[in-house]
Amino acid sequence: MATRERRLAEFNGEGEPPPDQPVQVLCEDHSGTYQLPFACRFVNGEWRNHESGGPVQATVVGWRLQRS
Repeated sequence: MATRERRLAEFNGEGEPPPDQPVQVLCEDHSGTYQLPFACRFVNGEWRNHESGGPVQATVVGWRLQRS
């Protein structure tokens, strides 16, 4: 199982991602860290599902550009 620190290092996006750029996000809750299975965008100060446009109902602790 990945440690929190290692997972955070993999999602080392600093600041805000480029506007309208879909990215992968790392979230955290009482059980630990997890990657959302869909791309997200950071719009007007909040994280949104890239496909649906709906708000992300999770605590985002890191982001990275999508991997091919």
